[in-house]
Amino acid sequence: MVEVYNAVARVARLPVTVLVLGETGTGKELVARALHQFGAHPDGPFVAVHCGAIPDTLLESELFGHVRGAFTGADRDRRGALREAQHGTVFLDEIGDVSPSFQTKLLRFLQEKTVRPVGAERSEPVDVRVVAATHRDLAALSATGSFRQDLYFRLAGYEVRLPALRDRLTDLPLLVEHFRAAAVRELGLAEAPPASHAVLAAFAAHAWPGNVRELEQVVRRLLIDTGRSPTPPSRRVSSRRPAGRPHRPLRTLPLPLPPLLPRPPPLPDPPRRSRASTRWSAGTSSRSSPPPAETGRQPRGSSASSARPSRAS
Repeated sequence: MVEVYNAVARVARLPVTVLVLGETGTGKELVARALHQFGAHPDGPFVAVHCGAIPDTLLESELFGHVRGAFTGADRDRRGALREAQHGTVFLDEIGDVSPSFQTKLLRFLQEKTVRPVGAERSEPVDVRVVAATHRDLAALSATGSFRQDLYFRLAGYEVRLPALRDRLTDLPLLVEHFRAAAVRELGLAEAPPASHAVLAAFAAHAWPGNVRELEQVVRRLLIDTGRSPTPPSRRVSSRRPAGRPHRPLRTLPLPLPPLLPRPPPLPDPPRRSRASTRWSAGTSSRSSPPPAETGRQPRGSSASSARPSRAS
């Protein structure tokens, strides 16, 4: 990577178009941002356009802009990425995936340094630096006619080739430590120790088809899986109440509450004493219960002396 740093330092302040070549995930956009940061206009805008993710019908409007009413749905003017990056840098990612018709329009812009929005009647000059990137071999594609050779020569004013991660394994310890510190800071994870020699040896034996981007995701997953993520403060439960803070009862409870013990059976009602009815007619009682039996009690109002035999005087 020292060669890459030296190449960026040599060409950063020169007004030339730079073509960054490398596999997917090697950090081509980082190189483009470094060229902008150390270039002649670091305070200008940096606008990135992913050419491979936008259809050709929309890519021209995305890059050059359009005027109101230029096509169906164009209800307002659009400046476009090239005019938005005035006095700055525009990054054209995956430039090798554009169609031949768009290659012709891009070539005209690189030759004349003017932009004509879709539906406009005149062109406007722009002062912008172009940095393009692709994972394809544009030299081989231009030799077979799949990519315009004159456009390739315009884009490749200076080439910066990024090696794959498997070809620079000596950078693994630095990259792993960088991604570890970044994950701890961005995800709020607990501090983790540096990677051990066994982990670095396992990383060195991997092919890394996703390059640096894959390595970053692997480091993040390892930190999360090893339980380095702390419990959020809002979910921590403490059984002790700080001193001086009054106890606040719960405002709501989940209803209905489950019974802790089975409910005991109801107790029987105590027996009630009722006065016996003395009125009977034709063997039928006015009540459902039979008349009470004789208990030997005297009727009310009679004296005890009347029931006892009189003594002879």
